Amino acid sequence: MATLFFVLGIPLFGSVVLALTGQREAAREINVAFSLGTFVATCVLTIEVISGGSLFVWNHEFFIDPLNVFLVTLTSFVGLTTAIFSRPYMRVERDHGKMTPRRLRVYHSMYQLFGFTMLLALTTNNMGILWVAMEAATLTTVLLVSVYRTAASLEAAWKYFILCGVGIAQALFGTVLLYMAAEKVIGTGGGGLLWTNLDAVKAQLDPGIITLAFAFLFIGYGTKVGLVPMHNWLPDAHAEGPTPVSAVLSGLLLNVAVYALLRCKVLTDGALGSPLAGHLMMGFGLLSVVVAAFFLSRQKDVKRMFAYSSIEHMGLITFAFGMGGPIANYAGLLHMTVHSLIKSAIFFAVGHATQKAGTQNMADIRGLIKVSPTVGWGMMLGSLAILGMPPFGVFASEFLILTTAMRDQPWATPFLLLALGVAFASVFSRVQPMVFGETSVTALHHPPALLPVFTHLGLGLMLGLYIPPYLDAWYRQAARMIGA
Repeated sequence: MATLFFVLGIPLFGSVVLALTGQREAAREINVAFSLGTFVATCVLTIEVISGGSLFVWNHEFFIDPLNVFLVTLTSFVGLTTAIFSRPYMRVERDHGKMTPRRLRVYHSMYQLFGFTMLLALTTNNMGILWVAMEAATLTTVLLVSVYRTAASLEAAWKYFILCGVGIAQALFGTVLLYMAAEKVIGTGGGGLLWTNLDAVKAQLDPGIITLAFAFLFIGYGTKVGLVPMHNWLPDAHAEGPTPVSAVLSGLLLNVAVYALLRCKVLTDGALGSPLAGHLMMGFGLLSVVVAAFFLSRQKDVKRMFAYSSIEHMGLITFAFGMGGPIANYAGLLHMTVHSLIKSAIFFAVGHATQKAGTQNMADIRGLIKVSPTVGWGMMLGSLAILGMPPFGVFASEFLILTTAMRDQPWATPFLLLALGVAFASVFSRVQPMVFGETSVTALHHPPALLPVFTHLGLGLMLGLYIPPYLDAWYRQAARMIGA
C-alpha cells in the first residue's frame, strides 16, 4: 500500500509544487527530481510484485499484476528520461522567446500531472477510474500541446480535445454498458466495475450487452491509440506541441490506451467465446499500418512524419494482440516496449535537430552529422531501429509478428510487408539527407542532453539481442493473461 501511495503521490504532489514554482530557474531540476522519485517508487513496486505476486491495494480498487507492472516501470522510466531531455530543450525555448515564465509553469506542472494520470490508469482495478484517468490525461495533454499559444498549436490542441473528447465519451458509454452486464451477475454491491471481479465472472456476462460495450470501448480507447480512421489528432498534436510532449505522447499515452483495450478484450473474449474482439483489432490495426505507411511518404514536417510512424506501429501492435496466442501477445508486448524506447529517443534527437535548424521542415534540416555528430547519429540510428533493422528490438518483435501472421493470418502478410517496405523507403529517404547533407548551421549555445537518446537506443539494441530472464518472465505471464 505504501509503495503505491508514493508511485501515485509523488507526481501528483510534484504537479502542485511546480504549479507554484514552475517558472523558476530551478524548476527543470525539480521536475527531474520528482520524475526520479516516481521511477524509484515504481522500481520498488516492481520488486514487490516479482517477489510476492499480484497485489491488491485500497479495498481492491487498485491491482498490480504482470500485465501492468512492467508498463508502470516503463512509463516512469520514459517520464524520467524525457524530463532530463527537457532541461536543455526548454532552456533554449525560453531563450528563443517561445516559453515565458507562465508557460513554463504550465508545462512543468502539467508534465507531472500527466505522469500521474498515466500511472493511475495503469494501476487501477476499477474500469470507471480507468476512464476518469484517460479523460484527465486528455485534459492535461491539451494544455501541454497548446503551451506555445500559437495559432497552429491552439488549433492542434482543439482538434485533439474534440476528437479524443468524443472518443472518450464513447468509452464512457461502453463502461456503463459493461456495468449493466456485470450488475446482473455480481449485483449492486459496488464491485461491478472492478476488473478482477469482471474477469472472474466473464463467462456469465450477457453476450449481447458485452458486444455492444466492446464496440463503444474500442472506438473510445482506439481513438486514444490513434487507430485509423480516428487518428487525425495525433499528427497535429505531435507537430505543434513541444518535442518532450511528442516523446511522452508516443512513448506513454499510446501504450496506456492499448493497455485499456487489452483489459476490455480479455473480458469480451471470455463473455462471447468467439474471436470478435480479435477480428476488430486485426482489421483496424492492419488498416492503420497500411494507411500510415502511405501517409509517411507525403510528409514534409519531421515531427509529423514520426507521428505517422507511431500510428503505423500502434496499428502493428493492435494487429498482434488481435491475432492472440502466446507468441503474438509476447511480440505485441515486446513491440510496445521497444517502440516506446526508440520513438522517444528519436523525438529527443529531432528536438535538438529542429532547434539547431530553426525549423521542422525536413528540406531545411541538413548536415546534422557535421553540426553535431551525436545528434546526427542519434537520429540515424533511431530511424534505422524504428524501421526494423537488425539487431534492434523492433526487428525481433516485427519478425515474431510477421511469422505468426504467415502461419495464422496469411492473407494479411502481403499487406504488412508492403506497408513496412513503403515506411522504410519513406523514412530513410528523408532522414539520410537530414543527417549527411551539406549545411552551414552553427551549433547551439547550450549542449544537448543526449544521454537519454543513447540510453534508449542502447536498451532497444539490448532487447534485440538479449531479453533479461525477469523481463522475459513478465512477457510470458502477461501474454498468458491476455489469452487467445
